[in-house]
Formats: sequence, structure tokens, C-alpha cells
Amino acid sequence: MAPPPTQPSATTPAAGDKPNLGLRHTQIQKIVQSKGFVTIEQLAREFNVTPQTIRRDINTMHKAGLIQRFHGGAGVCSSSTENVAYTERKILCFEEKQRIARMVAAQIPDHASLFINIGTTTEAIAQALVKHDRLRVITNNLNVANILSSNENFEVIVAGGLVRHRDGGLIGEATIDFIQQFRVDFGIIGISGIDLDGTLLDFDYREVRAARAIIDNSRKIFLAADHTKFGRNAMVRLGNIAEIDTLFTDQTPPTALVEVLTKAEVKLSVAE
Repeated sequence: MAPPPTQPSATTPAAGDKPNLGLRHTQIQKIVQSKGFVTIEQLAREFNVTPQTIRRDINTMHKAGLIQRFHGGAGVCSSSTENVAYTERKILCFEEKQRIARMVAAQIPDHASLFINIGTTTEAIAQALVKHDRLRVITNNLNVANILSSNENFEVIVAGGLVRHRDGGLIGEATIDFIQQFRVDFGIIGISGIDLDGTLLDFDYREVRAARAIIDNSRKIFLAADHTKFGRNAMVRLGNIAEIDTLFTDQTPPTALVEVLTKAEVKLSVAE
């Protein structure tokens, strides 16, 4: 007598159907969406399974287009041509960005001049700088300008240009021309992705050109990027991490990127 047909398991897709990911996979997706990035070790502890099991889960979910597989973990799905929506970026890795922001702010002395560019991490840094004394800030981020204008002792200068409605960023030729009029103590920039060879990547070539002007006209460059940016893909090249003075982040980068930082003598500051 022939054995009964094998029933598909919770993680085995039926032929022609999308994968039935099971309860653990659904929970993994929710964790990734709330945190932005999570390591294999964290997920293994969370679900009391082996790292090998989590790797298989991540591979299955990556193929289904539900999460993005990264070195050492998983993150939200991303495209090389389009960034995650601003409203989502505001909440992704929120606590990590706050820790990074406090660390950057601690390195900025009172009475300093600085550029601050577009991004949710740089907006967190602006909030951490509010209690400083007599800063002079040039920004192409309307949200940063609004945050810093609450301190009446600051001089906040907003670049001209085209307003990008989705996030309050200012971009275009007028923005670049304006930035190039200044030479400041510190340039504080964010980035969408850092390749493991040190290439800095972003999605909008107009935003990249403004960030390039900031790098070229700052005495010191601080790059603020949470761990989800390591190995993340984006289409437009800004430059190389060797051009910055300090990388501020919340987790130690992958070994390949640490080697690039060491070789280029870029200081690495990891938030507690």
C-alpha cells in the first residue's frame, strides 16, 4: 500500500504558491520592521533556536521578498534606486539614532560652526545639539533648521534650493552654490549605505552633490550612520569613507569595513 502524501510543513511552500512562512517567520518580519536591522544571534536567542535555523529562515524570507539578507543578520527590504519612506525611517532604529546623536553632540564644542545635511539621523543630532551655546549652523534640511531655531542663541542659516516635499530636504544647484560660500569647523552628514569597501552610497544624486559640497568645505567631517547602513545598497556614489574623520555608529561594523577604516586612519566611535 502506497504511503499517504506528505503534507507541507509550515515553512515548506506548496508548488505554485507563495511560501507559508509560519509563525516564527511572521514574528521575524515584525521584529525586522520595528528595529530596521537585527542580527542572527539576536534572533536565535529570541526564538531559542540555532543560528543555522535563523540563517535558513532569513534565506527563505529574503527569496520571498519579505526582508533583506545582510552580512550577519537581516534588515528591511531596500532597493538600490529608492529609499525607505521618510515616515518609516523616522522610527527605524530610533533608539540607536538617539545614542549616536548624543555621542556626536558631545564632540561639538560651543561657539562652533557646522554644516548639517539631510537625514533622520542628522535630525536626531540637531535635537541633541539644542542645549549647546552659540552655534552657527548652515543646513539644507528644513527639519534641522526648525529644531535648532528653538535656541535663540544659535544662528541658523538655511540653504536655498528646491524643497523635497517628502522630507524637507533642500537640493539643486542653488543649494550647492550656497554651501560653497562657507568654510566651517564641522560637517555632519548622514548616508544611506556604506559598502564594505568603504564606498559611501545614496539614492538621490542631487542630495549627494550637496553632501559632496559639505565634505569639501568642512575642516572635520563626522559621518553618523546606524548599523543597518553597513553593506546596504544604493545607486549613487558620494565618495569613500577615507574622506571622513570619524564614523559614529551604534555597532561595530563588519570586519572588512573595520579594516578599511583602520587603513584610512578613520576614527571609529561606537555608542554604548
